[in-house]
Amino acid sequence: MNKNTICLWYNKEAEEAANFYAQTFANSSVGAVHRAPTDYPSGVAGDVLVVEFNVCGIPCIGLNGGTAFKHSEAFSFQISTEDQEETDRYWNAIVENGGEESQCGWCKDKWGISWQITPRVLMEAMGMGGEASKRAFVAMMEMNKIDIATIEAAVRG
Repeated sequence: MNKNTICLWYNKEAEEAANFYAQTFANSSVGAVHRAPTDYPSGVAGDVLVVEFNVCGIPCIGLNGGTAFKHSEAFSFQISTEDQEETDRYWNAIVENGGEESQCGWCKDKWGISWQITPRVLMEAMGMGGEASKRAFVAMMEMNKIDIATIEAAVRG
């Protein structure tokens, strides 16, 4: 067992979510699926309780805990991308699978988990400081999905 694992709360869709993440993101996989050994107040023996999975190498567990808690933007996965094709692929997979767009490279999957699909070029631009960084920031603030060509143009001035 890992020393530190991210635990994500789902209603009853942890296995579906884990399979989606494993199919969508590189270096991601589904591990053990733990089922209820007996009936319990909100389910029956055999229901999926916990799913072990990795997202881009980060160990996670999905807990089917019911409707008591909801996800918020206070937690998000930030996925670094190398080019527009990779940015588009991840963004579109999330949004077109029942998710929703947000601003500045953020989107939310259909289970309520927030994702920051962040091109490396954007992070480099933000780290430059000065006017180039300011122009990149202003350009980003107008976007939902990040457009790398627009960020690069903003950096150049």
